Amino acid sequence: MKADPKGVLTGTHFIDGDHACCEGALAAGARFSAGYPITPSTEIVERFAARVPLVGGTFIQMEDELAASITLQGAVWGGAKAFTVTSGPGFSLMMEHIGYAAMTETPCVFVDVQRGGPSTGLPTLPAQADMMQARWGSHGDYEVIALCPNSPQECFDLTIKAFNFAEEFRVPVMFMMDEVVGHMTEKVVIPPADRIEVTPRKHTRKSAEEYLPYGTNGDLVPEMAHAGEGYKFHMTGLTHDERGYPNMTPQTQDKLVRRLQNKIRDAADRIMIAEEEGIGGADVIVVSYGITSRVAQKGIDMARARGLKVGKFRMITCWPFPEKRIRELAEKAKAFVVPELNLGQMVREVERAAGGKARTIAVSHAGGSVHRPEEILNAILEATR
Repeated sequence: MKADPKGVLTGTHFIDGDHACCEGALAAGARFSAGYPITPSTEIVERFAARVPLVGGTFIQMEDELAASITLQGAVWGGAKAFTVTSGPGFSLMMEHIGYAAMTETPCVFVDVQRGGPSTGLPTLPAQADMMQARWGSHGDYEVIALCPNSPQECFDLTIKAFNFAEEFRVPVMFMMDEVVGHMTEKVVIPPADRIEVTPRKHTRKSAEEYLPYGTNGDLVPEMAHAGEGYKFHMTGLTHDERGYPNMTPQTQDKLVRRLQNKIRDAADRIMIAEEEGIGGADVIVVSYGITSRVAQKGIDMARARGLKVGKFRMITCWPFPEKRIRELAEKAKAFVVPELNLGQMVREVERAAGGKARTIAVSHAGGSVHRPEEILNAILEATR
């Protein structure tokens, strides 16, 4: 492997999604990762551990996922772009520190290569049952951004996007892969570094005397300073004022939490990424994400071969949920069909957004394998009856 001075492994490669995710992180400027081995995500940091010293970065294997999920935040406050990777029980252990990242507005990326659960579950087999946990796993009111790739190429491209979102909004971003996408090997094209758009950190230009760690200039996202630069600030998970110091008043809580939510909600239309195809005039729209979207495509093709009007809506950003667009589509389509590798998670969001305007049919699968296209076809046929 030969990388350019910025660490980008330019060219055409035949690699799996885990390795492509690692390359995306390096291309985005990540120079620190902390992790703990867990199937099926370990290959990401194994590759990172081999690659990052060549560009002046660091990987640390921690004693567990709790330690990993806070260590990466220390690296961010020290000036690095950082991420961690995990799956299943490890993701559960990280929830407290995801909430801490949300409260302290620490820009970082959590990669979850989903597998079957609960508990140890199916360590080597796929699922998509962490989707609600990604959004609601930690306590309190907060917002995150979550991306769902369906190919190794997207594992590269969207990992860069995840880091860019983290920096733009100072928010933890969830990168929700699944075992099949993580271990799937396909062609991945990596462009030269000068053709990759990378969002820089929103670093303050104010003096130490002027700077307020959580003060904003009207865009709801504070500027950031790093430890060791001479700025005085206080980091805490407690409700805090613009200086970062604890303030236990209801007024401060209301102002802070609403800003944490609104900085994402106000930008939801701009954050949302989706793939739409055949939507116009469709009677049934199949809503999918991740590996399930690739199986769904076959089911859609089979239905169209029978003369049915079926559209595709693939969620690439699952959080914030594209409720505005689903609401618009519900005015035109008769039904949504929602296949996913769980017993009903994102389908409930589709149903909520549809508001009774269109029927919503779940195609549930407990994980361990992917759907058969015929299952999705049968749900489409049911929706047209």
